[in-house]
Amino acid sequence: EVRITKGIKSVTVKTEDGMIEVKRNPDTKNTINPAFAKTSRKCPPFCIQPQQVAPGVKTVGELEVVNFIKDGGALIDARTVEWHVRGTIPSSKNIPFTEVASRLDELGCSKDSYDKWDCGAAKTVMLFCNGLWCGQSPTAIRAMLREGYPAEKILYYRNGMQGWESVGLTVVEGAM
Repeated sequence: EVRITKGIKSVTVKTEDGMIEVKRNPDTKNTINPAFAKTSRKCPPFCIQPQQVAPGVKTVGELEVVNFIKDGGALIDARTVEWHVRGTIPSSKNIPFTEVASRLDELGCSKDSYDKWDCGAAKTVMLFCNGLWCGQSPTAIRAMLREGYPAEKILYYRNGMQGWESVGLTVVEGAM
């Protein structure tokens, strides 16, 4: 039997389209989505990203993502809309890396009287993009930090969709 871990067969998460069961694909002959099978891309822009994207930002793996979404955490797909709609992690919200600095109000920040972000009530968020070679979520994280988002409230899922799909976890069509 294909399970997430020895003790976890699946988790159910709330999405805009209702409840979704996140589990691994039970087909032991399943292979990775061809969009994520390519190992070499021109760098730049597709350069291998650092393990620690910025001081104070914690990097996480698949099990941490599963637990985060199971607990209702704010999972941010920092990829472009085109990538998001092709397939994403259940419960993720698309805030493209090019827009995140202007949409921090969706993450608990507010503008102060000087038109600067006040992130005193910021949510803990987890950002991801396409994988180890994708710079979209690292760019988004750096923009958030520049605008005053607290580093300790940001988690970075470095393996992104490539990692998620490589272990056969549930993928859903992204909402527009």
